[in-house]
Amino acid sequence: MAGDKCVRKADKKRIRAQNILFRDTGIKCTDEPRKYVMVANAGLATGLQQEQLLELSLPYGQIDGVLMLPGKSYSFIVFKDETCASKAYAAIHGKMKLNSTDSGPLYLAFTEKVPEINHSWNYDHKPPGLILLEHFVTEEEENSLLNSIDWNTTDSHLGQSLKHRKVKHYGYEFRYDTNNVDKDNPLSEGIPSECNFLLERLSARNCNILSSFPNQLTVNHYQPGQGIPPHVDTHSAFEDPILSLSLGSPIVMEFRHKDGRTLPVLLPQRSLLVMSEEARYAWSHGITPRKMDIVPTPNGSLTIQHRGERVSFTFRCIRKGECNCIYHERCDSYQRNCSNIQIKNDALAERLESLHVHEVYEEIASHFSDTRHKPWPNVLSFVESLPLGSMLVDVGCGNGKYFGFTRGIFEIGCDRSLGLVKVCQDRGFEVFNCNCLSLPLRSNIADGCMSIAVIHHLATEERRVRAVKEMVRILRPGGRALIYVWAKDQERHKTQSSYLRQDRKNRRECDEQKHPVIQDNTNTNVISKDFPSLPVHTNRTQFQYQDLLVPWKLKPEQKSEVESRTKESSCEEVPTFYRYYHVFEEGELEQLCQSVEGACVSRSYYDQGNWCVILEKQ
Repeated sequence: MAGDKCVRKADKKRIRAQNILFRDTGIKCTDEPRKYVMVANAGLATGLQQEQLLELSLPYGQIDGVLMLPGKSYSFIVFKDETCASKAYAAIHGKMKLNSTDSGPLYLAFTEKVPEINHSWNYDHKPPGLILLEHFVTEEEENSLLNSIDWNTTDSHLGQSLKHRKVKHYGYEFRYDTNNVDKDNPLSEGIPSECNFLLERLSARNCNILSSFPNQLTVNHYQPGQGIPPHVDTHSAFEDPILSLSLGSPIVMEFRHKDGRTLPVLLPQRSLLVMSEEARYAWSHGITPRKMDIVPTPNGSLTIQHRGERVSFTFRCIRKGECNCIYHERCDSYQRNCSNIQIKNDALAERLESLHVHEVYEEIASHFSDTRHKPWPNVLSFVESLPLGSMLVDVGCGNGKYFGFTRGIFEIGCDRSLGLVKVCQDRGFEVFNCNCLSLPLRSNIADGCMSIAVIHHLATEERRVRAVKEMVRILRPGGRALIYVWAKDQERHKTQSSYLRQDRKNRRECDEQKHPVIQDNTNTNVISKDFPSLPVHTNRTQFQYQDLLVPWKLKPEQKSEVESRTKESSCEEVPTFYRYYHVFEEGELEQLCQSVEGACVSRSYYDQGNWCVILEKQ
């Protein structure tokens, strides 16, 4: 009886998955054995990793591919033939768990085909400008290089233990807090003499890409399971090219382009990787933290390669002056030179705000609201401090997350986004649509007014002052206004803001194993050609510029909602929107408010990455 119950449960699970698959892709399942096998209850949405699925399947025959779809709780295995697939089906379906902690077994089904998707193991292509020289050093030279590194040094800048690896610098220290080097402060310890063969060996391999011997070396020591986040070596810090020697163990390094392409490159043990031109400047590179890699076999199928301890020697030449490359979107020199933009024309400011504030929030209103639930304590304290019977106006109220907490006061809100206004109205709040530069309210009617994360979206100082004047105008004499804006400095007294802490590296790297995300993804089809000089911020990092565009990345499940409005569809890309911000320096908001006639700043403070002011109408 128990066996019959398990069979019925397995069939029920399989039929449900078949229906979902047909609804999503139009692909049918079949009772006849095929080489295509659907795993009905494990995918990216359940936390499955590609390596786990391949390791589970390999004992039953050769694997040609493993396909995992973003946001889906099912996945696919492509076997070499039906015989291998049948063996796996018989052994796994309804019987085998992925790991001991799972609540139940995996359920499989044969399918007629698999969705058309470019899987991430296309080892046939490399980024332009990438050169891989295998067998670059001998075993004896490898041992000599590894023994030349003294990891027991007590100097912090010579042997650091980072969260995900151990690192040591020679020649110049690379500063991870600034992503740059102090070019005027060389280290006392130069590059080990065991590396002196580099130029001669490159010449012998007909790779004459260095005009002089490198003067900076970073040595990274990785344990199995450790990695490094996707990054582009800072343009202004180092010349072209950059060389990386892999010792101790092979590894798969992933290269990512801003257009969504991801290319894995297998770095064999004792190989030298040369990143030049586009590969150096325009593609990020990183190592996903995991204990095994999926690699191709000589016959074209896939297999698992377990990682061992790996040490990389990365050779670089310090750049003198600024970078003048053509890859502007990832170039810190170019963005720094263009960062001090001043939009003095009011019509141009309106255009910028329309494209990169108003239109964006209309598109992301629902998703934005879903991410805004918990009120900030200091803002809520301001609301609760208003006397009984007070009238509060929330300028830029968003989804109304500060409404409904305090009884005995009358709350009204306004927002430029019709989508967010509708969210508030559906919740029963009194809100209306307007621009914060012209509030359709009588003067001297409000006891309290607040503007949380609004005026930093205004593109000129004059417009920011105008918004504060409007708030002061509607206040009664003695009324108070609370204003929050994003601070340029997201770290105060050695404490990171919640903005920086929200995206801890271990969570981001874990997510990358499930659904790779392109860091600093700059989509030139989205960014307005009217404002090409605005730098694009990398989310969850310290701000480098005051005027910039900040990406808002939708999750895969929000894509269809946007497509239904824009009538645009992409089978692979998830939309990214860019919001304009002017982030404030210390004292800037206070000075701005003090310039408004009839208002007095009663308090100025820093709160979780925001500069905040309470002002009172005289």
